[in-house]
Amino acid sequence: MDYQTVNVRIEQDICYLQLYRPKENNTINDQMIEECHHVLDRYEESITLLVLEGLPDVFCFGADFQEMHDTMTRGQVRERNPERLYDLWLRLATGPFITISHVRGRVNAGGIGFVAASDIVLAERSAQFSLSELLFGVFPAAVLPFLIRRMGVAKANYLTIMTKSITAEQADAWGLVDAYEDSSQSLLRKHLLRLKPLTKRAIVRYKKYIHQLYIPLQEAKSLAVEANKEMFSDTQNLSGIFRYIETGKFPWE
Repeated sequence: MDYQTVNVRIEQDICYLQLYRPKENNTINDQMIEECHHVLDRYEESITLLVLEGLPDVFCFGADFQEMHDTMTRGQVRERNPERLYDLWLRLATGPFITISHVRGRVNAGGIGFVAASDIVLAERSAQFSLSELLFGVFPAAVLPFLIRRMGVAKANYLTIMTKSITAEQADAWGLVDAYEDSSQSLLRKHLLRLKPLTKRAIVRYKKYIHQLYIPLQEAKSLAVEANKEMFSDTQNLSGIFRYIETGKFPWE
């Protein structure tokens, strides 16, 4: 496939899926979501490991505000469909493969959703993690069910309301990251060597069982989708985002 927003490499039973929008700071748009779904449609039954990667300096920086701005500038009314992104993260969390997020550089907002939905999170020591949404009058409704599963309510709440970035060391202490090193590539190789002997049958059975132990991911979907739609149909929120893209000023400035 000639993908425009992701790069895909298959090595035996491992799929390397790289989020790739370098000119857009690796932000998420509808095409990226659909291309990720297409990759899973094509490979999830044959792979045992999915390695999710970004760019060396930014893993994923959340929603594409620039695209939202351009749409509004053209006078187009385009309803956001957060359900497709939530479904993508749900597939990463519950699919018949082990999902590994290999994080280098910055990860923010919706990018945290990819990380929190993963089974294993490996990071470079220099990585930075943040949720900036509340600065724009919105909150990470779709991210939080996955983040709470990983970090617990208290730490997910703190990361949300403080809106500031934390280091890989802090993310590790809080449970968002499983391991970090100066050389994350070396860390990834060591984990893959350990994981490769696992059979597809064992992974499928385990992932099904662990998801049944934590049902709230599926139950929270409708709540997350409705909250997201409400926030992004608020004209005041949209105005603040529009102004930020044009001037670089936050809504309170």
